[in-house]
Amino acid sequence: MSIDTDKPTSMSRRFRGFMPVVIDVETGGFNAQKDALLEVAACTLKLDDNGIIEIDEQICRHIVPFEGSNMEPKSLEITGIDPYHPFRMAIGEAQALGEVFSFIRKSLKQNQCKRAIMVGHNTVLDLSFINAASDRCNIKRNPFHPFSTFDTVSFAGLAYGQTVLSRAVKAAGIEWDNEQAHSASYDTLKTAELFCNIVNRWRRSTGLVWSAHIDD
Repeated sequence: MSIDTDKPTSMSRRFRGFMPVVIDVETGGFNAQKDALLEVAACTLKLDDNGIIEIDEQICRHIVPFEGSNMEPKSLEITGIDPYHPFRMAIGEAQALGEVFSFIRKSLKQNQCKRAIMVGHNTVLDLSFINAASDRCNIKRNPFHPFSTFDTVSFAGLAYGQTVLSRAVKAAGIEWDNEQAHSASYDTLKTAELFCNIVNRWRRSTGLVWSAHIDD
């Protein structure tokens, strides 16, 4: 199906040309320059005909620790990741980020948005690891805004008075499974559900409509 490039999409109108993409990373610590990036997952979002935002597609990649990287035992204990387990099907940083970024750029094109804006829970960590890995791999086309984000910590604190992801998700009436937590794939999905819940709640409370048919 061809895209009418003369007519902005509802998503391109909703966030001033930016497209929210939900990201979660699992790492070997908190230092983006020294600690390993072990998993990255991304969820793209879409707007339906009534202006309701919902999850579109998801991608997740397990990553081989970069050469010389640090991995704190406590971090690995929390995530349960064995970085060198053969069944992880892990790939190098450059390949992993290349595939995730390609996935995001495809959605950017479909939604006629100029740039992705990261959505995450404590996005300072996620964005710092994505940017550091991009620099290590000499990736020139990082689709994310370099510093602006939508942080669900702030969103959930405002909407539900909760800042811990599991507690915020439960407060929003969304199912949470502790056994699946601390994997990039699961945490990204739950962060995306939380973000959509809060954005849609705001829309209902204000009566704002974000339709592809809104006039300029």
